Amino acid sequence: MSDQNVIDGEMHDAPQDPKKDPTPRRPSFGETLETLGATLGDALQGRANVVMVRVNDEMLRKLDLLVEGEVAKSRSEAAAYLISEGIQAQKDLFDKIGSLADQIAQLRTQLRDTLKKE
Repeated sequence: MSDQNVIDGEMHDAPQDPKKDPTPRRPSFGETLETLGATLGDALQGRANVVMVRVNDEMLRKLDLLVEGEVAKSRSEAAAYLISEGIQAQKDLFDKIGSLADQIAQLRTQLRDTLKKE
């Protein structure tokens, strides 16, 4: 099948089917804010733990941008959102680390049990 059509004796590119367009559609600003708001809401659920963290000037500016843009209500919310996104982006790494940590815990238990028997 050709990607061209003959119109009035001349070859013209066939119109692209939007469903088959390989170029991803860029979300609108409103869609991006809506997605960001939903993700932020998920990240802020159950925030009962406090973590103190020091950041450099550039990181602080980025947190403040989220607050100034009213994406987050505070630096704390902005930091919680970014931490949540970072964890989600590195899900495979955290899965591997969790699996290895479980194996280490099992080995420690085996070691303690062995030492108790001796």
